[in-house]
Amino acid sequence: MEEFRHSYSRLCKESGAEPQETVLQQLQELPRGRLDLATHSLTVDTCRALGKLLQKEALLTELILSDCMLSEEGATLLLQGLCAHTVVRFLDLKGNNLQAAGAEALGQLLRQNKSIQSLTLEWNNLGTWEDAFATFCGALAGNGTLQQLDLRNNQISHKGAEELALALTCNASLQQLDLRWNSIGLLGGRALVNSLPRNRTLWRLELAGNNVPGDILRAVEQAMDHNQERQTTSRENQARTHVLSKEVKHLREEKSRQFLDLMETIDKQRKEMARSSRASAACVGQLQEALNERHSIINALKAKLQMAEAALALSEQKAQGLGELLATAEQEQQSLAQRQAKEHRMEQQEAAERESKLLRDLSAANEKNLLLRNQVDELERKVRAQQEQLFLARQELSNTTAALKMRANQAEERLELEKKRSRQSLEDLEQLRAKEVEHMTRHLEESERAMQERVQRLEALRLSLEEELSRVKAAALSERGQAEEELIKAKNQVRLEERQHLAHLEEKLRLQAQARDEAQSACLQQRQTVAEAQARASQLGLQVEGLRRRLEELQQELSNKDQEKVAEVTRVRVELREQNGRLQAELTAQEALKEKVAALERRLKVIAGDHREALLDRESENASLREKLRLKEAEIARIREEEAQRAGFLQNAVLAYVQGSPLRAISPQK
Repeated sequence: MEEFRHSYSRLCKESGAEPQETVLQQLQELPRGRLDLATHSLTVDTCRALGKLLQKEALLTELILSDCMLSEEGATLLLQGLCAHTVVRFLDLKGNNLQAAGAEALGQLLRQNKSIQSLTLEWNNLGTWEDAFATFCGALAGNGTLQQLDLRNNQISHKGAEELALALTCNASLQQLDLRWNSIGLLGGRALVNSLPRNRTLWRLELAGNNVPGDILRAVEQAMDHNQERQTTSRENQARTHVLSKEVKHLREEKSRQFLDLMETIDKQRKEMARSSRASAACVGQLQEALNERHSIINALKAKLQMAEAALALSEQKAQGLGELLATAEQEQQSLAQRQAKEHRMEQQEAAERESKLLRDLSAANEKNLLLRNQVDELERKVRAQQEQLFLARQELSNTTAALKMRANQAEERLELEKKRSRQSLEDLEQLRAKEVEHMTRHLEESERAMQERVQRLEALRLSLEEELSRVKAAALSERGQAEEELIKAKNQVRLEERQHLAHLEEKLRLQAQARDEAQSACLQQRQTVAEAQARASQLGLQVEGLRRRLEELQQELSNKDQEKVAEVTRVRVELREQNGRLQAELTAQEALKEKVAALERRLKVIAGDHREALLDRESENASLREKLRLKEAEIARIREEEAQRAGFLQNAVLAYVQGSPLRAISPQK
């Protein structure tokens, strides 16, 4: 790490800045593979130098930069340097107040870096900038190495939680996510819960301190438990498969080793038998050669005896005795040769019987080995078929669960869309109805106000006309009284002027009657106007009634929409119940398959135990065969020793006979 320290100093000097003493001191005490700069305030030049060094450093696996008060530019330079780093596994950026630029730099880091497995971002402000946090979530969706992410106290709202939910539906490596002490709320919790059925790797999700309801937290816990059970089951299945494969491989190796040992033993037995047969054949050949030599010697002795008959006339008695002795020796030799030939035939028969017995044992062992091999192959085929069935069942279960979850999500999305559409249509209808009602009420109020004003004007006109009519009537009555008084007064005085005065009065009365008729016609016109106003008011009332009926129809349509929505919701719930029922049935089928698998595993264990017992029996049979072979070898050695002893006895007898014969003393003299 001294080279790392010198490189840092050199880069700082090249950029025209002084290296930080605290960083140099920390680099001097740096343990191997770990760089801890926590609580040290890093300048932009230091961040630039560290970013350049991190592109080349290949031994650093942990980088801790918590509470370093990094600026946006410094954090960007450091994270750009880490983009090309392929060794670092742990990165801690706690308490650095990272914002928009930091979130974008982190997104670029997650897209390019393929080695970071743990990332700590506690006490930052990533969730404040929604677009930058969406970029970070998009990079998280495509990352395939990150396993642990800490986002505590990052001001993440429900929109940020929705972006995280979208990222979780695509991410296939993240296992632990900590979102405590943010502002996710109800909507964010629902979005996260809806995304969890599509994620199969996340088994720890912390949501404390986010104002998330308890039912959503319980749903999250159930989803995490389900993922944990799934991972535990997959690990157990992998371990079982590995153990079974190792056991099968061990059985195969043990079987092949035992077979090879058996074949080696049989080959050794064959070689020993062949060597013993060759040795016995050699011994028999040597004995035959010795017998042939003895026959030749005897023939030579016979010739010598025939040639020396004349010389042996004096010793005829001795010769006769020697002849008798020779005859007895020949008889003994013939009987010995016959007995040896008989014993040799018996030994050959016994060796042939032993060889045939060993061959039968070998064929039986081969047949039993073939049967065991066929049983092992059959078991392997059954195991493979059961594994394939289990894999197909699991794949079918995963496909059906994914399809059902997709259909449930589609139904929920469709339900949400229908709810939004109905809610929007209701809001539009309500706004339209409110506008129409407001317009109609305003129009009715204006028309009613106008009609009231007109009625008031007509009423005032009627009152004025009635007053004028009463005045005219009063004036007419007063004039009539005056005329009658004048007529009574002038009756006696101006009789001559009576007609003129009467005509004048009649004309006046006619004018008064005409004025009265005009007033009555004006009253009729006013009454007609009032009737027309009343008719118009009735028409307006009918229009208001029609609008009320329209409003009732709209309310009826709204209630029908609500009923349709309720029916759709009930139908979707029924479909979800049916799907849940099918899922339960499939889960029961899966449990049955698991029970079958367990039964097959138990059966496989029983078969493996039987196979071990058969192998033990086979080993005991091999031990018994080895013991028999050892006994046979001991018997063959004993027979060889007896044959060697017999041959030695025969050779000693022949040599003694030859050495003790008087012909030996005679032959040199000749």
